[in-house]
Amino acid sequence: MSQNANPGAVLRGAVDLSSLRNRPQPPVPGTAPAPAGVQATTGAAGLVRDATDETFGEILELSRTVPVVIDLWAEWCGPCKQLSPILESVITELAGRLVLVKVDVDANPQLTQAFRAQSIPMVVALVAGQPVPLFTGAVPEQQVREVFAQLLQLAAQNGVTGTLAVSDADAGESDAESAEASELPLPPLHAAAFAAIEEGDYDAAIAAYEQALVENPKDEDARAGLGQVRLLSRVTGLELEAARAAAAAAPTDVAAQFAVADLDIAGGHVDDAFGRLLDLFAALPDDERAPVRERLLELFGLIGDPDPRVIRARSRLASLLF
Repeated sequence: MSQNANPGAVLRGAVDLSSLRNRPQPPVPGTAPAPAGVQATTGAAGLVRDATDETFGEILELSRTVPVVIDLWAEWCGPCKQLSPILESVITELAGRLVLVKVDVDANPQLTQAFRAQSIPMVVALVAGQPVPLFTGAVPEQQVREVFAQLLQLAAQNGVTGTLAVSDADAGESDAESAEASELPLPPLHAAAFAAIEEGDYDAAIAAYEQALVENPKDEDARAGLGQVRLLSRVTGLELEAARAAAAAAPTDVAAQFAVADLDIAGGHVDDAFGRLLDLFAALPDDERAPVRERLLELFGLIGDPDPRVIRARSRLASLLF
């Protein structure tokens, strides 16, 4: 399957959710109502919900308006009980910009199989109906906040910017303040980058983010956006089967291995991408390794330093260097 110029291409993953669709009417863009088949649990105005194999099609449709975080858990899972309150707290603070959907893996085997949940807690996201791997295991609250911030930026770049309606009685003053903050205008260069992405002009978006970093080297949103747009630009027009064939035919061809690694990252196969580039780094002479190290560091920044997959890859890179 070829990659196209749609920014949503970066969200394509190995998770096949097509069988879970029940094709309800799509929500009205902007503010999403609660799907009738999804039971609200705790949280402001149903921001935290339970879903089942039968109701998940409505969650897929909701994700076209509001990014959805999926918490795969079980009653017997101790780490799940540690993580769930953190997820619910951060989701509630975001005042409708994200929705948390809890899936009991014991009661929902179809979803468990679809998401390939080999260990729990497992947290993934849905953006425009496409799965986005986030993390596995109980993680600290600060890491959850960082991951959700990256998710919101990715969703915005793919046109998913709706907000779930939150009632004043449930939301409280802090949620109202968060909602007001979320409506602040983007910095000019960020706005220019988003506009360029919508037009498919990735070169212009890259230039805008690079200029933002020149003006403020500590602008982490610009740095994350730059990495994402560079990836989008590189995978546009690539055909997966052809790229894999070229890489298999030339195991030490840097460009060929980069192409497959980019496609793997875009498809959510993060460990595969890191493993490919680390194997390439190990196979190359010392004087040819620099571009591979630079690409690895760029992708580490794209996924996020706290991510366990990045931590493992950094450790192996360090052992190869020293």
